[in-house]
Amino acid sequence: MSTYLKASVIISTYNKPECLAMVLYSYGLQTEQQFEIIVADDGSDTRTEKVIADFSEAHHLKISHVWQEDDGFQKTKILNKAILAASANYLVFTDGDCIARKDFVETHLKLRRENCALSGGYFKMNSNVSEAITKEVISNQSCFDKDWLLKQGQAKSFKLNKLTKSTTKAKLLNSLTPTKATFDGMNVSCWKADILRVNGFDERMAYGAEDREVGERMMNNGVKFLQIRYSAICVHLHHERPYKNEVVLEKNKGIRANTKTKKLTYTQFGIKKD
Repeated sequence: MSTYLKASVIISTYNKPECLAMVLYSYGLQTEQQFEIIVADDGSDTRTEKVIADFSEAHHLKISHVWQEDDGFQKTKILNKAILAASANYLVFTDGDCIARKDFVETHLKLRRENCALSGGYFKMNSNVSEAITKEVISNQSCFDKDWLLKQGQAKSFKLNKLTKSTTKAKLLNSLTPTKATFDGMNVSCWKADILRVNGFDERMAYGAEDREVGERMMNNGVKFLQIRYSAICVHLHHERPYKNEVVLEKNKGIRANTKTKKLTYTQFGIKKD
């Protein structure tokens, strides 16, 4: 098998080993296997290390664990470290609570374009459905099946269309959706060179649109964001968000407003420190 890597999949995590184990399992089933996984770990304990070691033993995929000490929510810092650790020239960003459909990596690679980033979505499962997820469920791809989800207690809604298997329907919905194509860290991909050009994530930012801001700098720098929310499919495991903080959200809003107003293409608080 060729060692050429078509993509580096960067998975952010923090102390959710059970979720991460399911997510990693979904990457072992991908139709495209010429990619590496980089777990961007914002200070998890040794349980996460064990999950990664177990996956590495059971699968041939290259997997790296990029870790930093726990010092509060510092996702932007660990993502910048993961970007530098990536071997491939194309990066797919996702979270350690998003299970990928088996064509997820293949779809990102198939739809990538020069000077573009791809903006995907995710389908949010409720707590009951999330608890029903097992490796067997992921293996037979039931968690991406509308009927299975409804049977488990997922509410019926238009959002179930996010799980379509039809490329024609996906293209149509991608073109019709009012949702803007943005940098959403749960499901987005871009060229490594494009994110390095804007100096990566702004490390002043904590929880709340910290991913959107890097995308806004990339857009200001001429990168076009393409909508693929109905094409690249992942399902999101339910969890609480104890790290939400109104003061931090306001600070983040201020940074984003400055990026938009001044049309900034670079942050001095990113990968390279000026």
